[in-house]
Amino acid sequence: MAHKTPSTSSETGTPEQTTAGRPIGGRVFAPKGEPQITGFNRIGLWSLYIKEIRRFLKVQTQTIWAPAVTTLLFLVIFTVALGREGREVLGVPFGTFVAPGLIMMGMMQNAFANSSFSLLSGKMQGTIIDLLMPPLSNAELMLGIVAAAITRAVMVGSAVALAMWLYPGVELQAAHPWAIVWFGLMGAAMLAIIGFLASIWAEKFDHNAAITNFVVAPLSLLSGTFYVISDLSPLFQAISRANPFFYMISGFRFGFLGESDIGNSNEAVMGAAIGVGVLNVVLALITYQVLKSGWKIKS
Repeated sequence: MAHKTPSTSSETGTPEQTTAGRPIGGRVFAPKGEPQITGFNRIGLWSLYIKEIRRFLKVQTQTIWAPAVTTLLFLVIFTVALGREGREVLGVPFGTFVAPGLIMMGMMQNAFANSSFSLLSGKMQGTIIDLLMPPLSNAELMLGIVAAAITRAVMVGSAVALAMWLYPGVELQAAHPWAIVWFGLMGAAMLAIIGFLASIWAEKFDHNAAITNFVVAPLSLLSGTFYVISDLSPLFQAISRANPFFYMISGFRFGFLGESDIGNSNEAVMGAAIGVGVLNVVLALITYQVLKSGWKIKS
């Protein structure tokens, strides 16, 4: 019986095999269906992150500068209406008091807007397969989108802070830099995670807008951005303290002024800092489980 001689590669001169797991043209390939990328897919995560960054930077006039101008208009209106005759709050001019809260509010709202758009736009346009097919785990997919949303929030916050620093009558000084960094990142992360969860639930842009208009905006505006809660009745003080946005904005303000509704020392604010960190971990775990289940994403 004649024996067939294995063919050789014209480039390498080595036998070519087609059996899974054996050399093919001098290279070894894993069997079909066996993952080629194991562990943490750093390249894939970085690619998703850069893709999300480029998406909102292509329309940066709308995603970065327009929110900065809108937030600055809040400052102008409220300082003109309430900051006349040298009015002071927490021992500082009203404009200086309200500026950190407006920066934090702009960061949180834009973090939500960015993360809530990614999955929802894919679901609406039928391109969500572009996010589900790449070799990314659920955690990597969530991390890439949330990290991009936090990046946008930081950019918006920096633009707003620059505009307010140039605004007459406003002084921005870092009394406690750790609080600025911690509460700024935690506030952006919280809204980025909530936005990601909302995009999983939403089936159309109206659903997303409902969360923005009836949840995010009211909680932002009624969290002590323009006032101190000690001016409220005991009932509304208790309601304000149940609002997680209150701790984000007050803690962020403490970083600039050294004073806040939470307290006027590092020890007083540290409890709130730990609390918002734990809250974000819980929200992240819940969102991860929902994403992993494939609810409203995978048919």
